[in-house]
Amino acid sequence: MEKINESSLEWNEYDHGETAFRRKELASAVDADDLGCSLYELPAGMRSWPYHYHTANEEALYVLSGEGLLRAESGEEPLTAGDFVTLPANENGGHRIVNDGEGALRYLMISTMNEPDITVYPEMGKFGLFVGSPPGGRDERSLEGYYRLDDDVDYWE
Repeated sequence: MEKINESSLEWNEYDHGETAFRRKELASAVDADDLGCSLYELPAGMRSWPYHYHTANEEALYVLSGEGLLRAESGEEPLTAGDFVTLPANENGGHRIVNDGEGALRYLMISTMNEPDITVYPEMGKFGLFVGSPPGGRDERSLEGYYRLDDDVDYWE
């Protein structure tokens, strides 16, 4: 068993325009192998990672405090403290978190840590490939990259 208190971890900060948030990688801090868990803090008016879904990893979202919006494949859903959402490993699990509230939105993202994984970004027209370590994983990857969905070639080409 490994234990850590989140207050002992530093925030990692991400800022790419409308995508700005802070993250503490809880599962990495205790060397979890098959389970990912991160604490996120999303400021008012900001958005999380671009809209995406995974093909090999199921995710779950648990809202700790604040209010926001879940952009999902099925439409937009309000988020409030105590909400728990499962996101399957297919296009039905597409998601992006938006803080349309007035204060910070704090939530946990939990995931399986399967690899290989392909993460699809339909609105950006691209996908990410992760072999050797899943998205969010700490190990070295033997193959990874982002590619345009339209870059299809013939098998024999």
